[in-house]
Amino acid sequence: MSAKKIRVLIVDDSAVVRQTLCKVLQSDPEIEVIATASDPFVAAERIAEEIPDVITLDIEMPRMDGLTFLKKIMTQHPIPVVVCSSLAEEGAQSTFRALEYGAVEIVTKPRLGTKQFLEDSRVSLCEAVKAAAGARLRILGPSHVVEPKLTADAILSPATHAMAETTEKVVVIGASTGGTEALKTLLESLPADAPGIVIVQHMPELFTRAFANRLDGLCNITVKEAAANDTVIRGRALIAPGNHHLLLKRSGARYYVEIKDGPLVCRHRPSVDVLFRSAARYAGRNAVGAILTGMGDDGARGMLEMKQAGAVTIAQDEATCVVFGMPKEAIKLNGVDKILPLHLIAGAVLNCAK
Repeated sequence: MSAKKIRVLIVDDSAVVRQTLCKVLQSDPEIEVIATASDPFVAAERIAEEIPDVITLDIEMPRMDGLTFLKKIMTQHPIPVVVCSSLAEEGAQSTFRALEYGAVEIVTKPRLGTKQFLEDSRVSLCEAVKAAAGARLRILGPSHVVEPKLTADAILSPATHAMAETTEKVVVIGASTGGTEALKTLLESLPADAPGIVIVQHMPELFTRAFANRLDGLCNITVKEAAANDTVIRGRALIAPGNHHLLLKRSGARYYVEIKDGPLVCRHRPSVDVLFRSAARYAGRNAVGAILTGMGDDGARGMLEMKQAGAVTIAQDEATCVVFGMPKEAIKLNGVDKILPLHLIAGAVLNCAK
């Protein structure tokens, strides 16, 4: 007997996009498109007829915008939602609101372009739908109040003994499905003089900058999208730019990052494995690695290499993951020293980095 397919409802006001998404998703033998809808009102009728396993949702739509519809779904009848967004930085803020409201993933709409672009976006779209189908949905909680960070710390660099040491610790973090909210929780818990952090979050191009800016407004540390040759310093987190691999490198006592193109690794670009393997090679026992919620096995082999090189490695536990895929695979390979709930990871990272 064949396995049950993942049933998808596509909601988008463009007929061309609906057709393209339908074609892309149906190309995967594990996925079946049960209906399409041009707006949330039609979508509600389709859901009344048959409840899908996953909804792909456009944010910008006539009659009712995607965010309002998403809020209604999540409060009335939670269904995993993948936000399918145009590649536009200005739209990124709405997309992050969608993640706060409970959407599981963001993917960019496939555009007609090179064959390779279509193939890469096909892989990411199908992976996102499969991840969403197995995701643990969050109930909407109270939103975080943003307090301005304007203290003297903004002018004075925190006093540390790091300058005298060449054993400066560096933290590398990998995340995928559910990771945007998990990273927010983790980074908000860190003090302004936390060790330097390098992050790979699976996310489309252009969204990573908006994501970094958003976190920068919420955290005590500085958060920015990584640029080539950025130094890894205390009190700052660097996030891999979408569609580019990010490597940790070292020159003398200075850690810095390198940004590279190249093929998808473990079906992703940026890939957590690429970051973790570079940390094993260039930081060794000076590294602390954390693998958070996400589907698939990206980062598992890299984390094992980190552990073998003397780094401390931490995995998020199953109970607090949206998808217990990446941590589970790293644990299975014996690449993990500690398995912790999300709210304890920041403290463990700080202790290991002392």
